[in-house]
Amino acid sequence: MPVTARRPDLSIDQQLALRTAASNLARAFDGTYGSETIERFLHTSYDEFADRAVVINYLPLLAERFARQRLRALAKVEGKSVTGTPVALFLCTHNAGRSQMAMGLFTHLAGDRAIAWSGGSEPDTRINSAAVEAMAERGIDISGEYPKPWTDEVVRAADVVITMGCGDACPVFPGRRYENWPVADPAGLDVPAVRVIRDDLERRVRALLAELAVPHD
Repeated sequence: MPVTARRPDLSIDQQLALRTAASNLARAFDGTYGSETIERFLHTSYDEFADRAVVINYLPLLAERFARQRLRALAKVEGKSVTGTPVALFLCTHNAGRSQMAMGLFTHLAGDRAIAWSGGSEPDTRINSAAVEAMAERGIDISGEYPKPWTDEVVRAADVVITMGCGDACPVFPGRRYENWPVADPAGLDVPAVRVIRDDLERRVRALLAELAVPHD
């Protein structure tokens, strides 16, 4: 079990929470990654959110979730985890609206037959509330998601990368399949307007799943 290095910039409670997160990740990746790698990914994930966190108490949990995703991606890239399950990565600027809605739709429709991740070039501090409401109307809850950046291992692990409005900031790696979706940005729009974007995204997600030969609802 890894022992999280003491960080003087963190409170005692935060340090204890990171210790718990490190233990959880150690169990999840036992035999795949050692404590040094887990520590590095956990702490760099924590730092990604520290400067823009709205609720500080949630930082260790967000860091654990993000580190878990990154470690899964790294395992795929390094050939340590080969499941054959397609991975789609949805990218936009703030990871607060379009990419979160697309990820929610993809996950809802594909179930465990495919994996969806999302990220942003300039992550916001919270998910767009109108997007949350519009998705809830379809029985899809994205309220527990959080804006996050993309990382090299996440992009490299994706089978298809969907970009929406991040322009030149979107990462490009050789061998990845890229598509750009010209979908409107829901920022500042009311729920009726976001419904139109949601429905546009659903049509595109369904087409993508069909192209990936993933059975969906």
